[in-house]
Parts: sequence; C-alpha cells; structure tokens
Amino acid sequence: MKLLRYLASSLLVCLPLVAAAQAGDFPNKAIRLVVPFPPGGATDAAARLVAVKMSEHWGQPVLVDNRAGAGGNVGSDLVAKSPADGYTLVMGVTGSHAINTSLYSKMPYDPVADFVAISQVAVVPNVLVVHPSVPAKNLAELVALAKKEPGKLNYASLGNGTAAHLGMEMLKSDAGVDITHVPYKGSAPAVSDLLAGQVQMMVDGLPSALPHIKAGKLRAIALTSLRRSPSLPDLPTIAETYPGFYADAWSGLFAPKGTPQPVVDKLSAEVQRILKLPDVREKLAALGAEPVGSTQAEFTAHVKREIDKWAKVVKASGAKVD
Repeated sequence: MKLLRYLASSLLVCLPLVAAAQAGDFPNKAIRLVVPFPPGGATDAAARLVAVKMSEHWGQPVLVDNRAGAGGNVGSDLVAKSPADGYTLVMGVTGSHAINTSLYSKMPYDPVADFVAISQVAVVPNVLVVHPSVPAKNLAELVALAKKEPGKLNYASLGNGTAAHLGMEMLKSDAGVDITHVPYKGSAPAVSDLLAGQVQMMVDGLPSALPHIKAGKLRAIALTSLRRSPSLPDLPTIAETYPGFYADAWSGLFAPKGTPQPVVDKLSAEVQRILKLPDVREKLAALGAEPVGSTQAEFTAHVKREIDKWAKVVKASGAKVD
C-alpha cells in the first residue's frame, strides 16, 4: 500500500511537468484550424489571417479546414470530439457558440462544457438599414412609425436564428414594436430584395451594407455595437437609445475541453500577439472587423454572457431550428 501511495503521489507531481513539456515543444506538427462555414466569409478571412501568422511564427503549417453545416454546428462538433492536444481548433462564432444552444432542440455539443475558450479574435459590427422609401431618418422616427403602424413594416434577415434575425427581435422587445420578420436563405437574396424595396429594413453586417449606404441605396439608422464605428462616426448606436443593446457578430478560437492548460496559454498568448500586429489590424479593418485579442478568462466570461443573453432573445422570439 505504501508503494502504491508513493507511486500515486509521484505521478501527481509529474503531471504538471508533463503538461509543461507538452507546451514547451508545442507545436511540433501541423495545426488544423476548422472554420465551420464555407470559404470567403468574414470568419474564414479572419481565420486565415491568424493561421498565416501562427505558421510564420511557429514554423509549422496551420491549415484552415472549412466544414460548413447546421449554422456552424457540423464543424464545431468535429472539433469538440477531436483529441484535446491543441492541434485541432475551431473558429467559433456568435451562432455556433452562443445562439445555437437555445435555437436548436438538440445540440451535438455544449459550447462551454466541451470547449476551452482561447481568445476572442474579432467583432464585426452590424447596422440597421432601411430602404430610402421608409420615411424615417433615425431610430426614434423608425420606432414611432412602427408604433403607428403595428405589423405593417417588415424586415429581412439572413435566416431564422441568425444574429441579424435575433438582433431585430431584441430591438422589437426593447422598443415595444411589432415588425414582421421575412427570413431569407443568406445575405445576398435578402439584400437584393431590400434594395428593390420588397422589404423595408434589415440588420446586416457593416462591411456588406457600407457600399450601399455610401451610394444612397440604403439609409443607415443605427449600429448594433456598443461603440460607434470609424467607418460611420456620425451614426449612433442602438445602445445610445436602449442602454446595453449589443448584437454584433463575433469570432474566437476554441480548443476541445481537456487541452493541457500550458498549451491553451501558449495559443492564447499567440492570438493576442497576432491581433496587435499593425498589418493584421489593417487587414481586419478592411473586412469591417475590429480585432479583440482577449485573455482566456475574458473570452470565457464573454461566451457565457452571450449564451445567457441570446437564450432570452430566442425564447421571446419563439425561433427554433430542428
């Protein structure tokens, strides 16, 4: 028994040393960075920026693997069930690691219990825009119009349960208005019908909406972020009218639960380093994204707040995806 106790205590002493050794030579092979969406979007672009800088710094390939499906669930689930060694990561987003938990009746993973949050990468501001035919120049006028004609105004979204959809539902709840939801399958058809005046408003990503705003084809009403954007410095945020309102799209790096803490620390420090680089910040700005680079603790807290926030919005809206 004494021998067994000695061996057990020796093993416990050695475990931290083993973990430290794992981090010391990490990475010593290629890292797989899963993007749970098709190539070409803002999340994919941000992931590729991070992957290139990681590869340059560590001298190991960081390969982006696009695994789209089920609002980000397919790719995220793949990573949740991968070995917890730091060599398989996922660029999670608002949907895959916050909204979907309440939106889907059955989730293949738990965004908190099955993952380690490494660092938030970026935030993409959303903007509420209206067709020029809508006789409202600002948020107060739009709310007044909606109250005057309940149910007559409509808004497009990129699909049921997206941040664009639920952001509008949050605004409807805060403002106490009735505006009809018209879901589309993706941004392109929604924006096309909005430009044609088939629908009257929508919440869209600032990068895609900005050219139409500058061309006068759409009128910007307010941003869904907590702060004003340098791209439209005179445009107020919804939070200036309804304090605490926040419905932007974010992305961040996650690893499977059980990944050794020294490896997580090394990954988090690397992401934070990358997001301070001037050329990375410049490229993200060109995408309409704002770099974050949070610590593990900060990102973990952010994810939990987002899950709680969106759960209330999903419940109030009645949105469900099966």
